[in-house]
Amino acid sequence: MKSLRMAALLAATLLTSSAVWAQTLLTEKKTFELPSFTTQSGKALKNVKVGWETYGTLNADKSNAILICHFFSGTSHAAGKYKETDAAAGYWDSIIGPGKAIDTNKYFVISSDTLVNLGANDPTVVTTGPASTNPDTGKPYGMDFPIVTIRDFIEVQKSLVESLGIKKLHMVAGASMGALQTFEWAATYPDMVGRAMPVIAFGEADANLIAWLDIWASPIRLDPNWNKGDYYGKTPPNAGLAQALKIVTLHANHWDWANKTFGRKWAKADENPASGFDKRFSIEAVLDGAGAARAKISDANHFLYLVKANQLFVAGGGTLDEGVKKIKAPVLLIHSPKDLVFPPGGVDDTAAKLKAAGVAVEQIQLKGDRGHLDGVLTIKQAEGAISAFVAK
Repeated sequence: MKSLRMAALLAATLLTSSAVWAQTLLTEKKTFELPSFTTQSGKALKNVKVGWETYGTLNADKSNAILICHFFSGTSHAAGKYKETDAAAGYWDSIIGPGKAIDTNKYFVISSDTLVNLGANDPTVVTTGPASTNPDTGKPYGMDFPIVTIRDFIEVQKSLVESLGIKKLHMVAGASMGALQTFEWAATYPDMVGRAMPVIAFGEADANLIAWLDIWASPIRLDPNWNKGDYYGKTPPNAGLAQALKIVTLHANHWDWANKTFGRKWAKADENPASGFDKRFSIEAVLDGAGAARAKISDANHFLYLVKANQLFVAGGGTLDEGVKKIKAPVLLIHSPKDLVFPPGGVDDTAAKLKAAGVAVEQIQLKGDRGHLDGVLTIKQAEGAISAFVAK
Protein backbone atom coordinates (compact mmCIF):
# COMPACT_ATOMS: atom_id res chain seq x y z
CA MET A 1 0.00 0.00 0.00
CA LYS A 2 2.85 2.32 0.89
CA SER A 3 4.42 1.82 -2.55
CA LEU A 4 1.07 2.57 -4.21
CA ARG A 5 0.72 5.78 -2.21
CA MET A 6 4.25 6.80 -3.20
CA ALA A 7 3.48 6.08 -6.85
CA ALA A 8 0.31 8.15 -6.63
CA LEU A 9 2.20 10.99 -4.96
CA LEU A 10 4.88 10.89 -7.65
CA ALA A 11 2.24 10.92 -10.40
CA ALA A 12 0.52 13.89 -8.78
CA THR A 13 3.85 15.71 -8.49
CA LEU A 14 4.64 15.10 -12.14
CA LEU A 15 1.19 16.28 -13.21
CA THR A 16 1.54 19.40 -11.09
CA SER A 17 4.98 20.12 -12.54
CA SER A 18 3.63 19.70 -16.05
CA ALA A 19 0.77 22.10 -15.35
CA VAL A 20 3.15 24.71 -13.92
CA TRP A 21 5.43 24.26 -16.94
CA ALA A 22 2.54 24.78 -19.36
CA GLN A 23 1.36 27.87 -17.50
CA THR A 24 4.86 29.33 -17.39
CA LEU A 25 5.28 28.92 -21.13
CA LEU A 26 2.02 30.64 -21.99
CA THR A 27 2.60 34.11 -23.39
CA GLU A 28 0.61 36.92 -24.95
CA LYS A 29 1.23 39.19 -27.88
CA LYS A 30 1.54 42.87 -27.03
CA THR A 31 1.95 45.93 -29.25
CA PHE A 32 4.73 48.48 -28.89
CA GLU A 33 4.08 51.81 -30.58
CA LEU A 34 6.29 54.77 -31.47
CA PRO A 35 4.50 58.00 -32.45
CA SER A 36 7.35 58.72 -34.85
CA PHE A 37 10.50 56.96 -36.02
CA THR A 38 13.25 58.23 -38.31
CA THR A 39 14.92 55.56 -40.42
CA GLN A 40 18.63 55.43 -41.20
CA SER A 41 17.76 56.87 -44.61
CA GLY A 42 16.43 59.98 -42.87
CA LYS A 43 12.79 59.28 -43.72
CA ALA A 44 10.25 59.77 -40.91
CA LEU A 45 7.47 57.28 -40.19
CA LYS A 46 4.41 57.92 -38.03
CA ASN A 47 2.66 55.48 -35.72
CA VAL A 48 5.21 52.68 -35.97
CA LYS A 49 3.99 49.44 -34.39
CA VAL A 50 5.64 46.10 -33.69
CA GLY A 51 4.40 43.10 -31.76
CA TRP A 52 6.34 41.73 -28.82
CA GLU A 53 6.14 39.08 -26.14
CA THR A 54 8.04 38.07 -23.03
CA TYR A 55 8.86 35.01 -20.96
CA GLY A 56 9.95 35.03 -17.33
CA THR A 57 10.08 37.95 -14.91
CA LEU A 58 12.18 41.12 -14.96
CA ASN A 59 14.14 41.37 -11.72
CA ALA A 60 14.23 44.42 -9.43
CA ASP A 61 17.40 45.97 -10.86
CA LYS A 62 16.39 45.03 -14.42
CA SER A 63 19.65 43.22 -15.07
CA ASN A 64 18.33 39.84 -16.25
CA ALA A 65 16.85 40.77 -19.64
CA ILE A 66 17.69 38.77 -22.76
CA LEU A 67 16.63 39.90 -26.22
CA ILE A 68 15.87 37.33 -28.93
CA CYS A 69 15.88 38.55 -32.55
CA HIS A 70 14.05 36.55 -35.20
CA PHE A 71 15.02 35.17 -38.61
CA PHE A 72 13.90 36.29 -42.10
CA SER A 73 10.54 34.52 -42.09
CA GLY A 74 10.18 34.50 -38.31
CA THR A 75 8.14 36.47 -35.80
CA SER A 76 8.38 37.43 -32.16
CA HIS A 77 7.05 34.00 -31.22
CA ALA A 78 10.34 32.53 -29.99
CA ALA A 79 8.94 30.24 -27.30
CA GLY A 80 5.86 29.09 -25.47
CA LYS A 81 2.29 29.17 -26.73
CA TYR A 82 -0.41 31.81 -26.89
CA LYS A 83 -2.92 29.23 -25.69
CA GLU A 84 -2.55 25.63 -24.60
CA THR A 85 -4.41 24.33 -27.66
CA ASP A 86 -1.86 25.83 -30.10
CA ALA A 87 -0.45 23.13 -32.36
CA ALA A 88 3.16 24.21 -31.90
CA ALA A 89 5.25 26.33 -29.58
CA GLY A 90 7.61 29.13 -30.59
CA TYR A 91 10.57 28.30 -32.80
CA TRP A 92 13.25 28.22 -30.04
CA ASP A 93 11.04 26.65 -27.39
CA SER A 94 13.59 23.85 -26.96
CA ILE A 95 16.09 26.28 -25.41
CA ILE A 96 13.86 28.99 -23.88
CA GLY A 97 11.79 28.16 -20.82
CA PRO A 98 11.96 27.01 -17.19
CA GLY A 99 15.11 24.97 -16.60
CA LYS A 100 16.17 25.22 -20.25
CA ALA A 101 19.38 26.71 -21.65
CA ILE A 102 17.88 30.20 -21.52
CA ASP A 103 16.17 29.66 -18.19
CA THR A 104 13.06 31.77 -17.73
CA ASN A 105 13.20 31.05 -14.00
CA LYS A 106 16.28 33.28 -14.02
CA TYR A 107 15.97 35.51 -17.08
CA PHE A 108 13.40 37.84 -18.57
CA VAL A 109 13.28 37.10 -22.29
CA ILE A 110 11.99 39.68 -24.79
CA SER A 111 11.23 39.06 -28.46
CA SER A 112 9.67 41.42 -31.00
CA ASP A 113 8.46 41.44 -34.58
CA THR A 114 10.67 43.49 -36.89
CA LEU A 115 9.64 46.31 -39.16
CA VAL A 116 8.49 44.98 -42.56
CA ASN A 117 7.85 41.57 -41.01
CA LEU A 118 7.15 38.97 -43.69
CA GLY A 119 3.96 37.76 -42.00
CA ALA A 120 2.06 41.01 -42.51
CA ASN A 121 -1.15 39.02 -43.10
CA ASP A 122 -0.64 36.75 -40.11
CA PRO A 123 -3.11 37.70 -37.33
CA THR A 124 -0.42 37.05 -34.70
CA VAL A 125 2.01 39.55 -36.26
CA VAL A 126 2.14 43.29 -35.61
CA THR A 127 4.43 45.23 -37.93
CA THR A 128 4.76 48.47 -39.86
CA GLY A 129 5.77 48.16 -43.49
CA PRO A 130 4.64 48.58 -47.11
CA ALA A 131 1.28 46.92 -46.42
CA SER A 132 0.52 49.37 -43.60
CA THR A 133 -1.64 52.42 -44.11
CA ASN A 134 0.28 55.65 -44.61
CA PRO A 135 -1.42 58.09 -42.20
CA ASP A 136 -0.68 60.97 -44.59
CA THR A 137 -2.55 59.39 -47.54
CA GLY A 138 -4.95 56.88 -45.99
CA LYS A 139 -3.61 54.26 -48.42
CA PRO A 140 -1.03 51.48 -48.08
CA TYR A 141 2.56 52.71 -48.44
CA GLY A 142 3.51 50.17 -51.10
CA MET A 143 6.96 50.92 -52.50
CA ASP A 144 6.77 54.47 -51.10
CA PHE A 145 7.77 52.94 -47.78
CA PRO A 146 11.38 53.92 -47.06
CA ILE A 147 14.13 51.34 -47.43
CA VAL A 148 14.93 50.01 -43.97
CA THR A 149 18.00 48.28 -42.60
CA ILE A 150 18.98 45.86 -39.87
CA ARG A 151 20.04 48.96 -37.92
CA ASP A 152 16.47 50.27 -38.17
CA PHE A 153 15.20 46.98 -36.77
CA ILE A 154 17.40 47.23 -33.70
CA GLU A 155 16.63 50.93 -33.16
CA VAL A 156 12.96 50.03 -32.74
CA GLN A 157 13.97 47.20 -30.40
CA LYS A 158 16.16 49.60 -28.41
CA SER A 159 13.18 51.91 -27.91
CA LEU A 160 11.13 48.94 -26.70
CA VAL A 161 13.87 47.80 -24.32
CA GLU A 162 14.35 51.29 -22.90
CA SER A 163 10.61 51.73 -22.44
CA LEU A 164 10.87 48.89 -19.90
CA GLY A 165 13.59 50.73 -17.98
CA ILE A 166 16.28 48.27 -19.10
CA LYS A 167 19.70 49.89 -19.55
CA LYS A 168 21.75 46.80 -20.36
CA LEU A 169 20.81 43.44 -21.85
CA HIS A 170 22.28 40.33 -20.27
CA MET A 171 22.44 38.83 -23.76
CA VAL A 172 21.26 39.40 -27.31
CA ALA A 173 20.78 36.32 -29.48
CA GLY A 174 19.15 35.27 -32.70
CA ALA A 175 19.28 32.94 -35.68
CA SER A 176 20.02 33.92 -39.31
CA MET A 177 18.62 37.46 -39.77
CA GLY A 178 18.30 37.40 -35.98
CA ALA A 179 22.05 36.86 -35.82
CA LEU A 180 22.58 39.88 -38.09
CA GLN A 181 20.57 41.91 -35.58
CA THR A 182 22.68 40.42 -32.78
CA PHE A 183 25.91 41.51 -34.47
CA GLU A 184 24.40 44.95 -35.09
CA TRP A 185 23.39 45.32 -31.45
CA ALA A 186 26.86 44.32 -30.25
CA ALA A 187 28.65 46.69 -32.64
CA THR A 188 26.29 49.66 -32.39
CA TYR A 189 25.50 49.59 -28.67
CA PRO A 190 28.47 47.74 -27.13
CA ASP A 191 27.79 49.05 -23.62
CA MET A 192 24.21 47.71 -23.69
CA VAL A 193 25.11 44.12 -24.64
CA GLY A 194 26.54 41.77 -22.02
CA ARG A 195 26.82 38.74 -24.31
CA ALA A 196 26.11 38.08 -27.98
CA MET A 197 24.99 34.77 -29.46
CA PRO A 198 24.71 34.92 -33.26
CA VAL A 199 23.44 31.62 -34.68
CA ILE A 200 23.84 30.48 -38.33
CA ALA A 201 25.16 33.75 -39.77
CA PHE A 202 28.24 35.87 -40.15
CA GLY A 203 29.05 39.53 -39.74
CA GLU A 204 28.16 40.88 -43.19
CA ALA A 205 26.20 40.01 -46.29
CA ASP A 206 28.86 38.81 -48.72
CA ALA A 207 28.53 38.73 -52.50
CA ASN A 208 27.21 35.15 -52.47
CA LEU A 209 24.42 36.00 -50.04
CA ILE A 210 23.56 39.21 -51.88
CA ALA A 211 23.15 37.22 -55.09
CA TRP A 212 21.10 34.49 -53.44
CA LEU A 213 18.79 37.05 -51.88
CA ASP A 214 18.24 38.50 -55.34
CA ILE A 215 17.34 35.01 -56.59
CA TRP A 216 14.90 34.64 -53.69
CA ALA A 217 13.18 37.88 -54.74
CA SER A 218 13.11 37.27 -58.50
CA PRO A 219 9.80 35.34 -58.75
CA ILE A 220 7.96 38.22 -57.06
CA ARG A 221 9.31 40.82 -59.48
CA LEU A 222 8.40 38.55 -62.42
CA ASP A 223 4.81 38.05 -61.26
CA PRO A 224 2.67 40.51 -63.32
CA ASN A 225 0.40 40.97 -60.31
CA TRP A 226 3.29 42.56 -58.41
CA ASN A 227 2.86 45.62 -60.64
CA LYS A 228 5.96 47.35 -59.16
CA GLY A 229 4.49 46.97 -55.71
CA ASP A 230 1.11 48.50 -56.50
CA TYR A 231 -1.24 45.60 -55.79
CA TYR A 232 -3.07 46.50 -52.58
CA GLY A 233 -6.80 46.27 -53.18
CA LYS A 234 -6.05 44.15 -56.25
CA THR A 235 -4.91 40.58 -56.87
CA PRO A 236 -1.69 40.10 -54.89
CA PRO A 237 1.35 38.43 -56.48
CA ASN A 238 0.97 35.31 -54.38
CA ALA A 239 2.10 32.99 -57.19
CA GLY A 240 5.46 34.74 -57.33
CA LEU A 241 5.63 34.97 -53.54
CA ALA A 242 4.94 31.24 -53.21
CA GLN A 243 7.78 30.46 -55.62
CA ALA A 244 10.08 32.82 -53.70
CA LEU A 245 9.26 31.03 -50.46
CA LYS A 246 9.81 27.68 -52.20
CA ILE A 247 13.35 28.78 -53.12
CA VAL A 248 14.00 29.96 -49.55
CA THR A 249 12.82 26.64 -48.13
CA LEU A 250 15.10 24.59 -50.36
CA HIS A 251 18.09 26.92 -49.86
CA ALA A 252 17.64 26.81 -46.09
CA ASN A 253 17.94 23.02 -46.10
CA HIS A 254 20.79 20.78 -47.26
CA TRP A 255 20.83 18.29 -50.10
CA ASP A 256 21.36 15.45 -47.60
CA TRP A 257 17.94 16.26 -46.13
CA ALA A 258 16.37 16.44 -49.61
CA ASN A 259 17.83 13.14 -50.74
CA LYS A 260 17.11 11.25 -47.51
CA THR A 261 13.59 12.61 -47.18
CA PHE A 262 12.38 12.40 -50.76
CA GLY A 263 14.84 10.62 -52.98
CA ARG A 264 13.25 10.22 -56.40
CA LYS A 265 9.76 9.44 -55.09
CA TRP A 266 6.81 10.54 -57.20
CA ALA A 267 4.24 12.94 -55.79
CA LYS A 268 1.52 10.41 -56.64
CA ALA A 269 2.31 6.70 -56.80
CA ASP A 270 0.36 6.21 -60.04
CA GLU A 271 1.66 9.30 -61.87
CA ASN A 272 5.08 8.87 -63.45
CA PRO A 273 6.76 12.28 -63.95
CA ALA A 274 7.95 10.99 -67.32
CA SER A 275 4.35 10.88 -68.56
CA GLY A 276 3.64 14.62 -68.47
CA PHE A 277 4.73 18.04 -67.23
CA ASP A 278 1.84 18.02 -64.75
CA LYS A 279 3.20 14.87 -63.10
CA ARG A 280 5.56 15.79 -60.29
CA PHE A 281 8.25 14.40 -58.06
CA SER A 282 7.42 14.39 -54.35
CA ILE A 283 9.93 17.08 -53.43
CA GLU A 284 8.48 19.43 -56.06
CA ALA A 285 4.94 19.02 -54.76
CA VAL A 286 5.94 19.39 -51.11
CA LEU A 287 7.98 22.56 -51.71
CA ASP A 288 5.16 24.03 -53.81
CA GLY A 289 2.67 23.30 -51.06
CA ALA A 290 4.87 24.81 -48.37
CA GLY A 291 5.44 27.96 -50.42
CA ALA A 292 1.75 28.40 -51.22
CA ALA A 293 0.70 27.92 -47.60
CA ARG A 294 3.20 30.47 -46.30
CA ALA A 295 2.31 32.98 -49.05
CA LYS A 296 -1.24 33.23 -47.71
CA ILE A 297 -0.07 34.95 -44.51
CA SER A 298 2.85 36.85 -46.04
CA ASP A 299 3.24 40.00 -48.11
CA ALA A 300 5.34 40.21 -51.27
CA ASN A 301 6.55 43.78 -50.76
CA HIS A 302 7.56 42.97 -47.20
CA PHE A 303 9.60 40.07 -48.61
CA LEU A 304 11.42 42.46 -50.96
CA TYR A 305 12.12 44.95 -48.17
CA LEU A 306 13.56 42.19 -46.00
CA VAL A 307 15.77 41.11 -48.89
CA LYS A 308 17.11 44.64 -49.25
CA ALA A 309 17.74 44.98 -45.49
CA ASN A 310 19.72 41.74 -45.47
CA GLN A 311 21.71 42.65 -48.59
CA LEU A 312 22.76 45.97 -47.06
CA PHE A 313 24.00 44.47 -43.81
CA VAL A 314 27.51 44.97 -42.44
CA ALA A 315 27.87 44.81 -38.65
CA GLY A 316 28.29 48.33 -37.30
CA GLY A 317 28.23 49.91 -40.76
CA GLY A 318 31.31 50.63 -42.86
CA THR A 319 33.41 47.48 -43.19
CA LEU A 320 33.33 44.31 -41.12
CA ASP A 321 36.91 44.95 -39.95
CA GLU A 322 35.75 48.30 -38.56
CA GLY A 323 32.52 46.90 -37.12
CA VAL A 324 34.04 44.07 -35.06
CA LYS A 325 36.43 46.51 -33.37
CA LYS A 326 33.40 48.15 -31.74
CA ILE A 327 32.21 44.92 -30.10
CA LYS A 328 32.97 44.46 -26.41
CA ALA A 329 30.71 41.53 -25.50
CA PRO A 330 31.95 37.93 -25.59
CA VAL A 331 30.50 36.10 -28.58
CA LEU A 332 29.19 32.55 -28.91
CA LEU A 333 29.06 31.71 -32.64
CA ILE A 334 26.85 28.72 -33.41
CA HIS A 335 26.72 27.45 -36.98
CA SER A 336 26.14 24.45 -39.19
CA PRO A 337 28.90 23.07 -41.44
CA LYS A 338 26.14 22.16 -43.93
CA ASP A 339 24.68 25.68 -44.03
CA LEU A 340 24.14 26.76 -47.66
CA VAL A 341 22.85 30.25 -46.78
CA PHE A 342 25.71 31.24 -44.46
CA PRO A 343 28.47 28.73 -45.35
CA PRO A 344 31.05 27.89 -42.66
CA GLY A 345 33.86 29.77 -44.40
CA GLY A 346 32.15 33.07 -43.76
CA VAL A 347 31.54 32.15 -40.11
CA ASP A 348 35.23 31.28 -39.69
CA ASP A 349 36.22 34.58 -41.31
CA THR A 350 33.98 36.52 -38.94
CA ALA A 351 35.38 34.59 -35.96
CA ALA A 352 38.95 35.38 -37.06
CA LYS A 353 38.16 39.08 -37.40
CA LEU A 354 36.50 39.13 -33.98
CA LYS A 355 39.51 37.45 -32.38
CA ALA A 356 41.90 39.82 -34.12
CA ALA A 357 39.89 42.69 -32.62
CA GLY A 358 40.34 41.22 -29.14
CA VAL A 359 36.79 39.87 -28.76
CA ALA A 360 36.37 36.67 -26.74
CA VAL A 361 34.89 34.16 -29.19
CA GLU A 362 33.66 30.59 -28.83
CA GLN A 363 32.49 28.55 -31.83
CA ILE A 364 30.05 25.65 -31.75
CA GLN A 365 29.18 23.43 -34.72
CA LEU A 366 25.74 21.88 -35.05
CA LYS A 367 25.22 18.39 -36.42
CA GLY A 368 22.38 17.44 -38.72
CA ASP A 369 21.12 17.33 -42.29
CA ARG A 370 18.88 20.40 -42.20
CA GLY A 371 21.68 22.80 -43.11
CA HIS A 372 20.77 26.39 -42.25
CA LEU A 373 17.61 25.22 -40.49
CA ASP A 374 19.59 23.24 -37.93
CA GLY A 375 20.06 26.59 -36.18
CA VAL A 376 16.33 26.62 -35.50
CA LEU A 377 15.06 23.04 -35.63
CA THR A 378 17.90 21.26 -33.80
CA ILE A 379 19.35 24.07 -31.67
CA LYS A 380 18.71 22.02 -28.51
CA GLN A 381 21.89 20.04 -29.22
CA ALA A 382 23.85 23.18 -28.24
CA GLU A 383 21.98 23.68 -24.95
CA GLY A 384 25.02 22.84 -22.80
CA ALA A 385 27.22 25.45 -24.47
CA ILE A 386 24.39 28.01 -24.46
CA SER A 387 23.62 27.46 -20.78
CA ALA A 388 27.29 27.85 -19.83
CA PHE A 389 27.66 30.98 -21.97
CA VAL A 390 24.57 32.64 -20.50
CA ALA A 391 25.81 31.91 -16.98
CA LYS A 392 29.31 33.36 -17.45
